[in-house]
Amino acid sequence: MALAPAIPSDAIAALGRYWWTFLLRGILAILFGAASFLQPGITLFVLVAFFGAWALVDGVLAVIGAFRARGTNERWWALLLIGLAGIAIGVITFVSPASTLFGLQAVVAAWSIAIGVFAIVAAIRLREMIEGEWVLGLWGVLSILFGLFVVMYPLASAIAMVWMLGGYAILFGILLIVLAFRLKGEAAHAPKRA
Repeated sequence: MALAPAIPSDAIAALGRYWWTFLLRGILAILFGAASFLQPGITLFVLVAFFGAWALVDGVLAVIGAFRARGTNERWWALLLIGLAGIAIGVITFVSPASTLFGLQAVVAAWSIAIGVFAIVAAIRLREMIEGEWVLGLWGVLSILFGLFVVMYPLASAIAMVWMLGGYAILFGILLIVLAFRLKGEAAHAPKRA
């Protein structure tokens, strides 16, 4: 017996039609992560700006994906919440650029844990509809673990924070790209199954 209701194939097709939003989010995350490793000595203000821009763009793309899926997917609101959280975090980092490392760590931790929870819930709901839903679940678990790690070590150095955030962003981006291609593949098969 399933713990969550099955998602209709038209919902998978809707997600699959907009697979490119997941792909673009993944590419942006990898670029942000790579920049973090290539320039570890950047100041806190530049880190805040990079993180804010990444969270803002990621949030906007998630909101676009949610609104495009709203007509065919009754759970489009989960992606909308992820997008709104990203936009809010992005705006907060630009409104208050003088935040301390502790403040940035709290923002990153809260955002990572929230994204992780939403990803795990989505993976559970998608498990009967697509193969490879474990990628989304893994992304969720890693996001939560990353957030908890940041909470446990709030006095980490700025460079360590840059590297942690960069590594997380690269892993986040890789998992989103894998998910994008899985969704694209499932959407191609969804009409045939129906």
